[in-house]
Amino acid sequence: MSIAWVFPGQGSQKLGMANSLLELPGSRDRFDLASQILGRDLWKICSGEGITNEEIFDLNDTRNTQPALFVVESLLVDDLKRQERKTQVIAGHSLGEIVGLYASEVLDAESALLLLKKRSELMAAAGGGSMIAVLGFDRNELDDLIRETEGAAIANDNSESQVVLSGSPDAVGKVANKLKCKRAIPLQVSGAFHSIFMSEASKIFAEELDKLTFLDAQVPILSNVDPTPTLKGEVLKDRLKKQMTTGVRWRETMNVMQNEGVTTMVEIGPGNVLSGLAKRSMKGILTSQISNASDLGY
Repeated sequence: MSIAWVFPGQGSQKLGMANSLLELPGSRDRFDLASQILGRDLWKICSGEGITNEEIFDLNDTRNTQPALFVVESLLVDDLKRQERKTQVIAGHSLGEIVGLYASEVLDAESALLLLKKRSELMAAAGGGSMIAVLGFDRNELDDLIRETEGAAIANDNSESQVVLSGSPDAVGKVANKLKCKRAIPLQVSGAFHSIFMSEASKIFAEELDKLTFLDAQVPILSNVDPTPTLKGEVLKDRLKKQMTTGVRWRETMNVMQNEGVTTMVEIGPGNVLSGLAKRSMKGILTSQISNASDLGY
């Protein structure tokens, strides 16, 4: 049996997602560290105690979502390791890739949180675009429309029947309107993530990455921009530099996992989005969710 640990990204967050984790070893210290880096109380934001009329205290503000999901998912990882649970491969969806780097000991918690603070601020500030999820479509038709529509790209290639489009509002709307699909759902986001609209933010983020040393991974990682397993820290850094402007190749990531003999996928974090994609795309896969203290056996 081969096991994959996978980490979800934005969209999986929910108020109270950390409530059961507060008594885990190191939990309070991790939240204190994150709050010190952010300059606001992340625990209160996660629990809903921090709700005010100010947007910056909203869990769904990407400046809070990204570090909050990291803290929750990293605490779950820490406890799995205390239980000596093992994995043979790691992958994360968008910001989940940075949790994967932590899980494979490429980055420590402080470095990861500093990166996520910068990443989330850059993404929140990058406006001018839109994103639309489309479900149930013909892949060839979609590929043709993307090729002929300047300013539109596939941000998240989640499965054969689910993608997220990103780009200029006109271009993304044009593709969604022309595509024969079951559903097209506009997403409430501040910008066109994983597209050329993030080019300036990506350059600044790359400069932040260059300040850090990426250790070689202890477990092979499948990156969003290149789902080829690697342990090399410098390769993982280079791939992360390209992530903001390149689509998340999750459909291919699942294919690679199957080719690598993965039989069980463990989704670590709130929700079951990645497990659902796997059940529909990976024949015979077993899935498990680790999202709270009870899932860890407490």
